[in-house]
Amino acid sequence: MMAWIPVVLLAVPLLGALLLLLAPDALRPVLRTYGLILSAVTLVASLVLVAAFDYARPAAMQFELDLPWIPDLGLRFHLGVDGISLPLVTLTALLTFLCFVYLSRGRGSVGARPRALVFTLLVLEVGMIGTFLALDLLLFFVFFEIVLIPMYFLIGIWGGEGRRAASVKFILYTLLGSVVMLLGLLLVWAQTGTLDIVELSESHGAGMSRSVQILAFVAIGVGLAVKTPMWPLHTWLPDAHTEAPTVGSVLLAGVLLKMGTYGFARIAIPVLPEGAAAVAPWLGAFAVVGIVYGALACLAQRDLKRMIAYSSVGHMGFVLLGFATLTPVGINGALFANVAHGLITGLLFFLAGAIKERHHTADMPTLGGGLLARLPRLGSLLTFAAIASLGLPGLAGFWGEMLALLGAFQPGAGLPLGLFRTYMVIGGLGAVLTAAYFLVMLSRVTHGRPRTAAGTERPAVDDRLMPSSVPDERPVTLIGREPDAAATTAVTATAERAAPAPDTPDVEPNEWLAWTPLVVLTLLFGLWPGLLLSLTTPPVQALLGALS
Repeated sequence: MMAWIPVVLLAVPLLGALLLLLAPDALRPVLRTYGLILSAVTLVASLVLVAAFDYARPAAMQFELDLPWIPDLGLRFHLGVDGISLPLVTLTALLTFLCFVYLSRGRGSVGARPRALVFTLLVLEVGMIGTFLALDLLLFFVFFEIVLIPMYFLIGIWGGEGRRAASVKFILYTLLGSVVMLLGLLLVWAQTGTLDIVELSESHGAGMSRSVQILAFVAIGVGLAVKTPMWPLHTWLPDAHTEAPTVGSVLLAGVLLKMGTYGFARIAIPVLPEGAAAVAPWLGAFAVVGIVYGALACLAQRDLKRMIAYSSVGHMGFVLLGFATLTPVGINGALFANVAHGLITGLLFFLAGAIKERHHTADMPTLGGGLLARLPRLGSLLTFAAIASLGLPGLAGFWGEMLALLGAFQPGAGLPLGLFRTYMVIGGLGAVLTAAYFLVMLSRVTHGRPRTAAGTERPAVDDRLMPSSVPDERPVTLIGREPDAAATTAVTATAERAAPAPDTPDVEPNEWLAWTPLVVLTLLFGLWPGLLLSLTTPPVQALLGALS
């Protein structure tokens, strides 16, 4: 009866994008609000979905639409949501809307090629939401691939100086991963004769031998792992995040990475349970290496956006570790961490983009500290987001990582107990390193004396007793020589670029509107995790039916 809601979620941004192609001149005067209105309608439709969802049956597919798509091949246009996909559909609609709010005025304006940017974001929203709604393997793959082209152009056109190389690297990695995943999906189809995800999940691998399941799980898992991204298939991510515009980084971290992890919960684990059990120890190994590697890489970064990008490698490692445990606790933790990471890291990239727009750089040594003194509200928000991301209890970032580690302490039946407890210890070390690199970042960006346009402002104490948090960038002189004029000019120019103008606003109205919902939800899910866990627990128990 309510099957029209998933159609609205896809039709509104799609028709809005097509209208931009058909009537661009008529829409140009209202282009700033055009995308905002369409994304708001999509968000309202997702909230209707939340309000009408039957929370007594979260494991059942609801709002199903099942129509013939390509009858000769047995393909169907099959959509629906359950307790696993509902939070991700709503998260996607919310983040897209907040991106348009951020772009609506002030520093977040649409800038060059505004019509093309709005079109790109709307098409991207279609692919992202469609991935979480699709209940047919081939339809899932189609939506999974739709997002690649708009994200490629989002990085390649509106990105930074290295945007061309970053966009090419992004498309090559993800396309190659998708080809391998498609082979795995076709193998499942050839063995079972169906592409219906619900039917395949309920059969729990019936009709496929253990060797076929392992082969299919590896093929599908590689494609999903590239998008997640899992170490060592992550190398496209830092470049893409560093060069992408702010809204591109927000959607890439907040939604696109979740498409890969969602595929493990929706397809790989329930459809191929024997393959999941065989590969789980290897998946856990790659996950914990990613956790530690991501944390150590963050400690070595100078660029704020690049550091946040590497933090995603570590956070997604916890998600993969949760899936690898094949337990309700671990998988619930992975799904919770998915949503929490989308909220917190989306906020972090919004804030990093705002800092870069004001200071014209994201290089932390060049920023020179003192953000809390110069822009106290922006600095406070960055501090909140960093503390949430490092997993402070009471905020959303804590629960997913804690549950993933708890699942590793007692993994699923048949998995090596000692090995997974070793993974738990390594993951715990990674959590400590996560706190370390975020605290180092805060000490370098938010604390210390603010930089002035003439250089660094030194504290009124002896430097030998109390080193400044701001590095001394005065040109080095040799004995008997005057400072080099070119070096002095370069240092002064760098400082002037890093120092915002005296009248730079702290946080603008559209930024408050874009960031406040993320702060509120981070607090809400941190203090009341049952809101999400009550949704995901029944469907997780159902998808693990063959393994319990």
